[in-house]
Amino acid sequence: MRLPRLPALPSRDLEREELRRLVDELARQAGRWRAAATAEAGERHFISLYRDDHLDLWLIAWTELGDTGWHDHDISSGAVRVLEGTLEESSPRLGGAPVTRVIPDGSSFAFGPDHIHRLAGLAERSLSLHAYSPPLWRLGQYSVDAEGVMRRVSVSYAEELRPLEAPLTAG
Repeated sequence: MRLPRLPALPSRDLEREELRRLVDELARQAGRWRAAATAEAGERHFISLYRDDHLDLWLIAWTELGDTGWHDHDISSGAVRVLEGTLEESSPRLGGAPVTRVIPDGSSFAFGPDHIHRLAGLAERSLSLHAYSPPLWRLGQYSVDAEGVMRRVSVSYAEELRPLEAPLTAG
C-alpha cells in the first residue's frame, strides 16, 4: 500500500482543527491509497495508515450495514473526512432522540476527547479518513440496558467497534 505523503507535523499532539486540516489535505492524495480499502457485505474494514507519538491515521471502508456503536476516543481528539459515499453521525441526547447529521462525500468534521458518537455507513460503499491525536490506545464503548442505564466498556484501539445494543431512542 502506498501511504499518503504527510505534511511537516509539529512534535506535539495536534488540536482538533489541525487534525481537520490534515485530513482535508490528505484527502487530495486519496488516489495513492484509496484502492487499499475494501468492504465486504455487512462489514466495516479499517486500515492503520500511520502512527507515531502524536498522530494516528486510519482509512475505513464502510457498507450501509457498518455501525460503530456508541463510543468515545478516551483522551484523543479526532477528525474525519468522507472520501466517498456518505456517513451518518449521531450524538446521544438525554431524554430525547439522538442528534443525527449526514456527512456527505467531501465533508469533514473534528471533535475533542469529550465527544461521544456513533458512525454508520449510509451508502453501499463509503470511505473515510480518520486522524487522532494523541494516538488512540483505549476507546470507550457504551451500552444502555433495559432500565435506561448507560455503561462504558473500555476497549483497545485495535478492536473492531460494533454496537453493544440497539440504537438509543427517545424515552
